Amino acid sequence: MIRSPFAALTLLCLAIVMPTTAVVTADDRRPNILLIVSEDNGPEISCYGDPYAKTPHLDRLAEQGILFRNAYVPQAGCSQSRASFLTGLYPHQHGQFGLATWGFHLYDAATPNLPRSLKGSGYRTGIIGKLHINPASAFPFDFQEISSANFARKNLDQYALHAKSFITKSDQPFFLSMNYPEAHDPWIAQVDGIPKHPQTADHVLSMPYMGIDPPGLREMVADYYNCMSRLDTLIGNLLKVLDDSGKAKNTIVIYIGDHGADMLRGKRTCFEGGLRIPMIIRWPGKVVPQSREDLVSTIDLMPTLLTITKSTPVVGLPGRSLVPLFKPGQSDWRTHLYAEYHTHAAAPNFFPQRCVRDGRYKLIESLLPNTLHPDYKNTLTKLHRDYERREAPNTLNLMSAIKNAPPTVKQAYALMRKPPRYQLYDLQQDPYEFENLAETQEHTETLNRLRAKLTQWRKDTQDPLLNDEALRQLTQEVQGISNKSSARKHKWRYPTYLSHPSVNK
Repeated sequence: MIRSPFAALTLLCLAIVMPTTAVVTADDRRPNILLIVSEDNGPEISCYGDPYAKTPHLDRLAEQGILFRNAYVPQAGCSQSRASFLTGLYPHQHGQFGLATWGFHLYDAATPNLPRSLKGSGYRTGIIGKLHINPASAFPFDFQEISSANFARKNLDQYALHAKSFITKSDQPFFLSMNYPEAHDPWIAQVDGIPKHPQTADHVLSMPYMGIDPPGLREMVADYYNCMSRLDTLIGNLLKVLDDSGKAKNTIVIYIGDHGADMLRGKRTCFEGGLRIPMIIRWPGKVVPQSREDLVSTIDLMPTLLTITKSTPVVGLPGRSLVPLFKPGQSDWRTHLYAEYHTHAAAPNFFPQRCVRDGRYKLIESLLPNTLHPDYKNTLTKLHRDYERREAPNTLNLMSAIKNAPPTVKQAYALMRKPPRYQLYDLQQDPYEFENLAETQEHTETLNRLRAKLTQWRKDTQDPLLNDEALRQLTQEVQGISNKSSARKHKWRYPTYLSHPSVNK
């Protein structure tokens, strides 16, 4: 029985990948891969021009490699994003479009993934930090340590020590996925003396895409930057381990964030604050240090690494190899980039959207338009709760700050609370997406052009929510699960009805 619209592709891919197990294992010239993933942060890094970030190690990594200025994730959520860069698929293709801790899972455990492909190609595979995808058994890592999210930031020195153990004991080419808890909330000013000199609200301003900057919010933003400084220190320790091993020259180092910050108009949205991330790639002698403006996505990582490692390609991946961008100059690259949103923790966050951007404009389509977006209230409540736990001297009243904001910002929050069918933004003139142009006559042609692109992409990638009945069933099922206790008892049915033949005409 076919359980997902991609099961047939899965079987074909497995048939292609599995026979390669012993083909190139002796080729010690193939590069090692160090994939560094941080949590809940956008490009709030000094090398991206952020004036408050203190990130010397990441800045140095960027100087030695490629800094991608327009890098995106396909969905601004933890499990969803991680499943995408490890399978090379969009969330609506792989099925992990909600949190693993709420029971969401891949349509099919046999879906090809990066660790499995590299392991079959002779690589030793390891992961330090959380995987956060269901089922975990679908990802055959040879080495696993610190499997928890570790939001309490316990024993942070162990990340580098475990990495040292794995890297030094790997006689064959290795793939190591390093997953740090920074900068997920709670935002903690200092852990184990790091950073040495924490920043305070007097040193920073809130991220401009929020459009508001009350003192209480700025306090949390300051500690977010302290998390970023701590992340930078941990990455510096990791890169020293790699240097000391003598394997740095033959190792591709990739650094990405899994999605943007858990702030207003960030995580769990289709705004730039949620989807746009840092991406840096260093490969000595192969990658020419540079800064690029090309539209790239984390779904490009799997085809890139399969190409570089001479592993068998996985047929049908929607991403593209980044190898043509490793040298300066123009390339025949994509003109449009796509992303989406479904839910995060079931009912509290469910509001399916799709979006597309080109070199200038971005279109967001809401599949349940003109209804209340539950995550608007959820995010405000969460930030107020987080602030109360800090026992801080100020008070936080985000609704008051929004009420007293400039008209364009106030209207942007109104649209976030109850999104219309379409939101169109000019990212050149309005990079923080405050002014919706979808109903302006002078932008009708742009709106129609991007609508056509978005619809064609959804058809090309077999988006099951093109089918109204599938959308109705998913809405009913997800909105029926309002807390984690219920989610743990619930057996999700969406892999069955989203793969119904009527959905995928």
